[in-house]
Amino acid sequence: MYDLLSGLKIIEVSSFVASPTAGLYCAQMGAEVVRVDHKAGGLDYDRYMMTREGRSLSWENLNRAKKSVALDLQCDEGRELLAELVRATGQMITNLPVNSFLAHDKLAERRPDLVSVRIMGWHDGRQAMDFTVNAASGYPLMNGPEEWDPATAPPVNQVLPAWDFITGAYCAFAMLAGLRHRDQTGKGAEMRVPLGDVAIGTAFNAGAAPEMLYRGADRERIGNAIWGAFGRDFLSRDGQRFMVAALTPKQWKATVEAFGLLAEVAALEAELGVSFTASDHFRFVHRHRLFALFQEAAEQFDYAELAARLTRAGATFERYRTMFEMAQDPELVSGNPLFGPSPANPSGFSYPATRSFANIPGETVGDPRPAPYLGEHSEQVLAERLGLASGTIASLIDRGIVGTSDKDTK
Repeated sequence: MYDLLSGLKIIEVSSFVASPTAGLYCAQMGAEVVRVDHKAGGLDYDRYMMTREGRSLSWENLNRAKKSVALDLQCDEGRELLAELVRATGQMITNLPVNSFLAHDKLAERRPDLVSVRIMGWHDGRQAMDFTVNAASGYPLMNGPEEWDPATAPPVNQVLPAWDFITGAYCAFAMLAGLRHRDQTGKGAEMRVPLGDVAIGTAFNAGAAPEMLYRGADRERIGNAIWGAFGRDFLSRDGQRFMVAALTPKQWKATVEAFGLLAEVAALEAELGVSFTASDHFRFVHRHRLFALFQEAAEQFDYAELAARLTRAGATFERYRTMFEMAQDPELVSGNPLFGPSPANPSGFSYPATRSFANIPGETVGDPRPAPYLGEHSEQVLAERLGLASGTIASLIDRGIVGTSDKDTK
């Protein structure tokens, strides 16, 4: 944990992935992020998979280092308390609808410099989730084996909700941009970030959508090959599958050397009248001939020997792992300074916990902090932010408007 955002306070009213991710990244950089949920838990509070203690591992990890306030958000009094918290704080991240009780215009009437970031589905107000915007993006119909018939082949969805995580990261950036704008002008702002726009815009930023317009057709499926460059999965003599990528002349030279294919590649260049070193284009166009050479060579080595050769040569490669294998890999996890000691997780399950993805050389980064129990900080935040007396808070708790820590209720 770093304290680069120390002093910044954010109210987060969210569920699922994109919105909690935005708050998580801010919290990992030192912001005090208070997640506010309905007192029984938000829509994602019991999201699969649950531990024996009844705690969601998804919720636990997306809400690390945050504080939690629980209110009855189904009643007017609870909603007004939340609105007052937002106004008192001045910054909000949410994925509630534009015209909800947390509409920016309503809140800004009494806090004109409010900065809010609102995650939407589509720009026109339609609902969307990662899985549905991905269907619209075109990417699932690019995936799959090369031999599939384009007319009948099904889409292949990605397992990672990538658009959610990209949107969350973009929203953390948008929040800081809004705060900088306010520092310069004194003006607040609402920034609406449609999940669908992140997906469609990324396809254009990547040049993929313009490519389809230019060619006047869709790209063919190419299995696990890298589009426009040399790269694919190969199988070693002892049955280990690994990925190789050579996007630069230096990477290409190292890969050819490690596989022991200098003479064979030179002969293929002479036959075809091309230079693979000089051009990504030729490595991609003639990929099938090259893949056959490299797979034949891979079958002459056990993976450990080939990995050593690839490392010495400076090639870019990695062995395929299951996620269970990855989570236990000493190189990737236990020996990686990204991870710190397991904090006191509400789930009661101890496992490696991430610090900030960014690291500052020479700076000491603190240990990961746990996720809060639902409602754990309700009394503290209401007292500090709204100045409510203890008797008033006690009355709100007695009437069921405010929820307190659920530590002992699971």
